[in-house]
Amino acid sequence: MRLSATDTLHLKEALQNAVVKCSERCLYQSAKWAAELLDSVPDPVLSDLDQKEAVAGLQGYQHPAVSANPDPVEAELEAKELSKYLLAKSFFDCKEFDRCASVFLPDSLLSGLLSTKATDATTPKGKAKASSAPPYEQALPSLSQKSLFLALYAKVISGEKKKNEESEMIMGPQDLGTIKNSHLVVVSRFLERWFAERKAEDSDLPPSQGFLEYLYGMVMVKEKNEDAALDYLLNSVHLFPWNWGAWLELTNLISGVEQLNKITPVLPQNIMSFIFYANTAVNLYQQGQDLAASVNDLLKLFPTSSFILTCRALLNYHSKDLYTAEQNFSNLLALHPHRLDSLDHYSNILYVLNMRPKLAFLAHLCSSIDKFRPESCVVIGNYYSLLSLHEKAVQYFRRALTLDRSCLSAWTLMGHEYVELKNTHAAIESYRRAVDVNRRDYRAWYGLGQTYEVLEMNSYALYYYKKAAGLRPWDGKMWQAVGSCLQKMGKDRDGIKALKRALLADSYYDSTLSSFGSAGPADRMAQMDPEVLLQIASMYDRLGEVEEARAYMELCVAQEDGGATDNADASAVCTSNPGESFVVHGDSPGSDGDAEGGYEGRGGAGQGEGTGVTVATSKARMWLARYAMRTEDYVTANRLATELCQDGVEVEEAKALIREVRSRMELADLTER
Repeated sequence: MRLSATDTLHLKEALQNAVVKCSERCLYQSAKWAAELLDSVPDPVLSDLDQKEAVAGLQGYQHPAVSANPDPVEAELEAKELSKYLLAKSFFDCKEFDRCASVFLPDSLLSGLLSTKATDATTPKGKAKASSAPPYEQALPSLSQKSLFLALYAKVISGEKKKNEESEMIMGPQDLGTIKNSHLVVVSRFLERWFAERKAEDSDLPPSQGFLEYLYGMVMVKEKNEDAALDYLLNSVHLFPWNWGAWLELTNLISGVEQLNKITPVLPQNIMSFIFYANTAVNLYQQGQDLAASVNDLLKLFPTSSFILTCRALLNYHSKDLYTAEQNFSNLLALHPHRLDSLDHYSNILYVLNMRPKLAFLAHLCSSIDKFRPESCVVIGNYYSLLSLHEKAVQYFRRALTLDRSCLSAWTLMGHEYVELKNTHAAIESYRRAVDVNRRDYRAWYGLGQTYEVLEMNSYALYYYKKAAGLRPWDGKMWQAVGSCLQKMGKDRDGIKALKRALLADSYYDSTLSSFGSAGPADRMAQMDPEVLLQIASMYDRLGEVEEARAYMELCVAQEDGGATDNADASAVCTSNPGESFVVHGDSPGSDGDAEGGYEGRGGAGQGEGTGVTVATSKARMWLARYAMRTEDYVTANRLATELCQDGVEVEEAKALIREVRSRMELADLTER
C-alpha cells in the first residue's frame, strides 16, 4: 500500500483536523491517537510541480483551530457561544464536570425539558386539540453541536465519576457491580429529542456532524442497547471518520469475525476503515498471512506508529509466537520509551517467558514514569506475582481497578492470584467482573472453568470451558480442558472428540507460526502432547476399543523421540473420523490477551526435539507392556518393562512385571518340551 505525495498531504491535513476537533470536544484519547498517527506519517517527497502546488497551498493555509465551521448556522452559533464555550472547556480541563455541563445545560433547564411530556398525555380523552399538540411543551435550547456535545459529555463523565465513588472499595461489601450512572437517562432522553427533531420531515435544522451520534451510541452501550448503539456508531463514523473513540466503541460491539465481515461493506471506504478492520481482527484473536500482510501494509504508511506496532506485537502474542512478540514490544519500548499504553500485555509475555530481569526493569520504568496509571499497576502486580508474592500482586491489581474499573487485565489477573491464594470465592467474583467488562475475554471464562473444576463442580466447569473454547476454537489448551472435564464426568466419547480437536488445534498454531516466519518444524503433526494422547487412549480403553487405545498409546510413547513414528499413521490417527466434531456454544466468538499470569504455555522451546521420558509416556509404556502380556507377546512385554526400569518412573511395578514375564516365558518353554 503506497500513497502519492498529494494523498499523503491530504491524510496529514485530515489528521490535523481530527486532533483539533477531538481536542475541542475534550476527547483527549482520540486526539492523542490521531496526533500519534499524524506524527508517524513520513513527509512526502514532492516533485517540482507538487512543490509549487504545496507552496501555493501554504500561502492561503488556515489552521484548523481557527477555521470557521462550513455550516453557516453552526458557525454563527459557535461565534455567539465562544465565551461560554471557553469557560465550559476550562471547567472540563479542571475536571469540574458538573460546572462544565451547567454552563450550557443547567439542572433547572434539564429538569424542565425532560419532565414536560406531551400535552396529549395529560389532556382528557375526547378533546380534539389533543392530537395536534406538540410532543413537548418546552423546546430544546438553541446550541451549537460542539457546545451541546461538550455539555452532555461532561454530564456522562460526571455520572461515571459518581458511580465509582458510590461503589466504594474494589471487591468490598458495597461493590456489587449494580450501581448505575444516574445521568445516562437524562442524556439519553435529551439526545432522543434532539435526533427526533432532525428526523422530522419539515426540519430545516443543520445536519449532524457525527459527534453526537458517537455520544448517543456510547450511552446506549452503557444501557445495554447494543443494536441501536451499533446503528448510531456507524452513522458517526460515516459523518466524521477520524474520531477513533467511535471506532473503538464499534470494536467492543463486534462479537465475532462473522459480524465484522457483515458490517465491513457498510463502513466508509477510507484508511480508518482499514485500520479498524485490522485492529478488530487482532482483538478477535485472528491469525494468518492476510492479517499479517494488512498490518505490514499499515506500517508502510505509518512506519513509527506506536499503535500499529502494538497491533503487530499483539498479533504474534495471540498466535503464541511469544519470543517474536517480546522482541516487537522491546523494539516498541525503545522507540517510545515513555509510552505506557499496552505495556500490561508486554508484562504478561515477560511473565510467561519467565524473563524476571526484564519484567523488573519494566516495572521500575513504569513506576518512574507514572505509578498511578492502571498499566503501571498491572505491570508491577505481574512482577510480584512472578516472585510468588501473591498478596502484594493483589494489592496492585486492586490499585489498577481503583484507577480504572474497566481495566480488563487487572480483573482477570486478580482472579489468577486469588486461585493461587486458594480463595475460590474471590477468584470467581473477579472472573465474573472481567466477563462483565468484556464478554469476549476467554481468559476469564477459562479461569471460571478452572476454579469450578477445583471445587469439583464439573457441570459448571464444562459450561465455562465450552465458552472459552468457543472464543478460541483453534487453541488446543481450551479443547484439552473441555476433554478433561468430560472425562471426569464419564462422557468418554465426547471427551475423545474434544481432545482430538485439541491435537488439531496445536498443529494449526504451529502452521500459523511458520507463516509468520518463525523457526519451527514443518511436519509438526507427529509432535503432539503426550498427556492428551494418553487421555484419549485411556478413554478408548474404558470404552473397550482396545485397538484404538493401543494406537494412541504407541503414539504417546513415540513423542519421546519427537514423534518419530510414521507420519501418515500419526495423521490418520489424529484425524480419524473427521466427521466427529464437538459442538460448543458459538454465541460469543472472539476477545483480549492470552491466558495471563500462569495460565499460558511456556512457548515453543524444544519443539520438534521430542519430549523425552515423561510420566505420560511411562504410563503409556506400562499399558503397552501389560497389553503385550495379555496377548502373550512376552518379548515385547519384556523389552517395554526393561525400558521402564531405565526410565526411573514406576520402577518397582516394572520389575514385578519383568519377573512375571520371565516366569511365563519359562513356563512356556517347559510346556513346549
